[in-house]
Amino acid sequence: MFARPFQSRLLERCHRAFSTSSARSADFTHVVIGAGAVGLAIARKLAERDGTSTLLLERHGSVGTETSSRNSEVIHAGLYYGHDSLKTTLCLKGKEMMYALCAEQNIPHRNTKKWIVAQDQEQWEEIAKIHKFARSISVPTRFVPLQEARDREPDVRATAGILESLSTGIVDSHSLMAYLEGSFQSLGGESAFHSPVTRIETLDNGNGGYRVYTSNQDGSEDSISTETLINSAGLAACAINNMVLPPPRHRTPFYAKGSYFSYAASHPKPTTLIYPAPRPGHGGLGTHLTLDISGRVRFGPDVEWVDDPTDLRPNESRLREAIDEIETYLPGIKREAIGLDYCGIRPKLGKMGAVASGKGFQDFVIRREEGREGFVNLLGIESPGLTSCLAIAEMAEGLLYR
Repeated sequence: MFARPFQSRLLERCHRAFSTSSARSADFTHVVIGAGAVGLAIARKLAERDGTSTLLLERHGSVGTETSSRNSEVIHAGLYYGHDSLKTTLCLKGKEMMYALCAEQNIPHRNTKKWIVAQDQEQWEEIAKIHKFARSISVPTRFVPLQEARDREPDVRATAGILESLSTGIVDSHSLMAYLEGSFQSLGGESAFHSPVTRIETLDNGNGGYRVYTSNQDGSEDSISTETLINSAGLAACAINNMVLPPPRHRTPFYAKGSYFSYAASHPKPTTLIYPAPRPGHGGLGTHLTLDISGRVRFGPDVEWVDDPTDLRPNESRLREAIDEIETYLPGIKREAIGLDYCGIRPKLGKMGAVASGKGFQDFVIRREEGREGFVNLLGIESPGLTSCLAIAEMAEGLLYR
């Protein structure tokens, strides 16, 4: 929320920075709603522009408490999203930017590589399609010979074949977001936490900017004005969309809950990420094996469609099905060592597939909205949003200024 002295200090600083023209009478040049990895990256990018001011609004008490901190922390290669999609374009660019930033700023990360494993002819055909697509977009993949597979990961089963993605890795998402937040602040950016947006007034179709209202814990309201508005609210993005756009352009959110599972035993312990072959039309990429920066094995996510985006309670009923799927590629797993860990929720625009080879694939929506000057709208920013966040930030800035 905006504490009164805090708000006054912001307004005083912004009034000094702006010219006296009517076009520069807003409190801020940019307001970004949502302080996940994507919102942080956008706010940081906009704060780099001279003579501007940027405010980051977040309904929770700190950055990255929703989807950005409840995921697999994978740096994706860009294998699943088809030609000419935003997901492919931004994942490919974002991956390179992510590796470069992490190396430059000593953000914990590792190029672990990834195996996509096939157990039958149908799955083999799926990974063959992925390999063909990867070659067409210059993403390095290779089929792993059986003897090499046994030598490297003797506990992994792949009866029909293995496709290796050479550029897949992992990143410590919390360290990444801590860096982005610090960098944003060092550029003069301001943040307001505990500031859920309750309503938005569009002034002269956006030509006069926007007035954004937030609620305080005591029930009172604060508001600020901004020349431009960026909706990066993640799970709440459809709600923000519906505050700004007329009813015919309202969107209904869908929520894909994913459960993650811990592993308490010391064996088996692969050092490569293991993914089952994708199922066309499925809402996720299967219950895969990933690693955190310390090397801890974890599994997930699965897909469970829910109505409540705050329902983060692990579901005991999901455990047996997950273990059965894990055993298809890691048969030596100790079933009793797998337990419920945590849940995350992905913002969706429908019950659509996660890969482009199936029907109903949903791409990112990132655009300037017609009839709403200075409004950049980001909807359905799920995987590979973390990988793509730096590239998405460049795109959002470009939509405003190029």
